[in-house]
Amino acid sequence: MKIIIIGGVAAGMSAAAKASRLNKDAEIVIYEKTDVVSWGACGLPYYVGDFFQSPNNMIARPVEKFIEAGMNIKIKHEVISINVNKKEITIKNLLTDEIFTDNYDKLMVATGAHAVMPPIKNLNTNGVYTLKEYTDGIVLKEEMLKEENQNIVIVGAGYIGLEVAEAAKHLGKKSVRIIQLGDRVLLESFDKEITDVMEEEIRSHEDVELHLEEIVQEIVEENGKVIAVKTNKGEYLADIVVISTGVRPNTAFLKETGIEMLSNGALVIDNHGKTSIDSIYSAGDCATVPHLVRNENVYIPLATTANKIGRVVGENLAGVETVFQGTLGSAAVKVMNVEAGRTGITEAEAIKMGIEYKTVFIKDKNQTNYYPGREDIFVKLIYDAKTRVLLGGQIAGKKGAVLRVDSLATAIYSKLTVDEIGMMDFCYAPPFARTWDVMNVAGNVAK
Repeated sequence: MKIIIIGGVAAGMSAAAKASRLNKDAEIVIYEKTDVVSWGACGLPYYVGDFFQSPNNMIARPVEKFIEAGMNIKIKHEVISINVNKKEITIKNLLTDEIFTDNYDKLMVATGAHAVMPPIKNLNTNGVYTLKEYTDGIVLKEEMLKEENQNIVIVGAGYIGLEVAEAAKHLGKKSVRIIQLGDRVLLESFDKEITDVMEEEIRSHEDVELHLEEIVQEIVEENGKVIAVKTNKGEYLADIVVISTGVRPNTAFLKETGIEMLSNGALVIDNHGKTSIDSIYSAGDCATVPHLVRNENVYIPLATTANKIGRVVGENLAGVETVFQGTLGSAAVKVMNVEAGRTGITEAEAIKMGIEYKTVFIKDKNQTNYYPGREDIFVKLIYDAKTRVLLGGQIAGKKGAVLRVDSLATAIYSKLTVDEIGMMDFCYAPPFARTWDVMNVAGNVAK
C-alpha cells in the first residue's frame, strides 16, 4: 500500500509517524512545499519578541532526522493538482521546476492555511508583514530588532495580533498600535465580559493603543517603504505593519476534485479524518474538525487538534480504524499581564444554536489574601438551562487562570453539571487558590 501525505508540519508528520509505526510494509511519501517540517507556528510571536533566540526551538525534529529514520520526505515540492479518479497527484519540484506525477492508494491533505490579506491600498509595500510561516518569523524579527523601527501597527486583534503586540512591547518599542475592524478583541473566541478584561489590560499600558471599530484603508509609503497607516478615523506613524486578520485553508488546488468544503475552503472531514472521497483524508488548518458541543464540523485552526486528528488519520491510513471524539476548541492567550482561556461554546454560539441556556459571570480572587500574588480572576460559564450541564467556560486573570480552563474542558467532556462543579474537589493551598476555588464559586452561584 502506498500512502502519500501532502504537508509535513503538525498534522502531516503526526500522521506519517503513526502510520509508519503501525504498518511497516506501507510505502509513505511526504511532499512538503517548504524546507522545514514538524515545527510549531505558535512560537512565532515569542520568537519575534525575542523571548527566545533560535528559531530552531520551534522545530520539533529536523527534516534530516526524519530522513535518517527512513521517512521519504520530499521538501521544496509543491502538489499542484489531484486526479481523484486515477488516484494521481501532480507535483512541482520548486528547486528544478520539474513537474511529475505520483500515485497513491491513500492520500492525506495537510496543507495548512495562509494569512488572509485584506483589501488595503499599498499592501505590498516594504515594511508590511504577516506572521504565519517559519520564514515570516525570521524576516519579521530581523526588522523588529532594528533600532530605527519604533512604531509598530498591528492590523487585527485575534490571537496572533495580540501576541505580536506583546512581542513588540517586550522589545521596548516606542509605539504599539492595534487596529481592529470589530468592536472587540478576539470577538469570535470569547464573550464580551472576558474581552472587556483583556481590553482594560491593553489600555493600561501607555505605549500600547487599541483602536476598535476602525478600518485600515491605506498603507502610506515613501520611497517604497511604509511610513504610516491611514484609516477611516486617522493616520498613524508606522515603521512596521503586521497583518493578522485571520487565515484561509490552502486548498485552492483542490477546487476541481469534488471534495466537500466549507465556504472558506476548509475540507469537511468525519471523525476518522476522512473527506467526502473515500481514499482521501485531511487534518490541520486546511480542514474542519468535529465539535463535541455544537455537533457539527467547524473550522477551528488549532495546533492541538491538528496533532490529535493527525494521529487518528495516521492510524486509519495504516488500517487501524480509530475515531476522533471531537474538539471543544480549547484555546488560550496571554495579553500583556493577563491570561485568558476558553473551552466549549461561547454565549454567542449558544444563541446561534438556538438552545435554551443560562450563564453565570463572577469576579473573585485567585488565591488567599495572605500569600503574595493575589489577583482578580474572572469566570464565565455557559450551561444548559434545563439539564444544567456545562456547555462552555471562559476564565481570565493575571495568575492561574488558563490552567483552570483544563478542568472546565474535562467537565464539559464528561457532561458534568454546574452543581457538580460547585462541589468539585479542586486543589487548595494558599499560593494557588482559596478553599472554595473560583470554579466552585461560579458553579454554586449558577441559578
